[in-house]
Amino acid sequence: MFKLIIVGFLMLLNLEASTDEALKAFKNKDYATAFRLYEKSAIEGDAKAQSALSYLFSNGLGTKQDSTKAMFWLEKAAKGANSTAQYDLGMMYLSGYKVEKDSKKAFELLSKSAEQNNPNAQYNLSLMYYNGDTVDLNVTKAAQLLESAANQGHKVAEQNIGRVYMQLLKFEEASKWLEKNAANGDDSAYYFLAEVYCQLEEFKKAKEWAQKAIDTGNKEAKLLYEKHELQKY
Repeated sequence: MFKLIIVGFLMLLNLEASTDEALKAFKNKDYATAFRLYEKSAIEGDAKAQSALSYLFSNGLGTKQDSTKAMFWLEKAAKGANSTAQYDLGMMYLSGYKVEKDSKKAFELLSKSAEQNNPNAQYNLSLMYYNGDTVDLNVTKAAQLLESAANQGHKVAEQNIGRVYMQLLKFEEASKWLEKNAANGDDSAYYFLAEVYCQLEEFKKAKEWAQKAIDTGNKEAKLLYEKHELQKY
């Protein structure tokens, strides 16, 4: 149903900080100046600067590459409620990347990040609820998180939320997202839409989507078409 997104170490860090000069220097590839300014703000307790400093240490930008210091500042930023740092660190624990795998820590960090509406955290946390990984299986909670991520433009969440709503028998909600999937070129959504509209007894729409699915070679759609005698509509 889902694809687990494993993001490269610190690739999504928010490089904004309390000083515009640091971000400007970073964008201008003046990494030495960016490092100096971010370090000053990080030491003063700015969580965004701490997150940025972790990125610079991790990638050896403006300073010597140092994974230990990168992790130190990432943990600082996460404790300082920086949602992106919480997400990155959570994914590291979830995948066992450069740390010992710990699903419990991953769940705690992703939950904190998701509460701040980080769509990537919401998506991966939904996966944990959907699979019952470290937490009791809860498809309804998974759907809530998925929809929140999808509403923020998370593409994989958009592709999956309609299918999860089908499992929950929430066909009206499912149709909304599946229609969007179909409009975005996802022809696998055609069959699901045909099935949803059969459940809603909107057989004219079901016929339309079943035919589209059949045209793509979907054998299940042909069986659905015959079962509900959609040729009558």
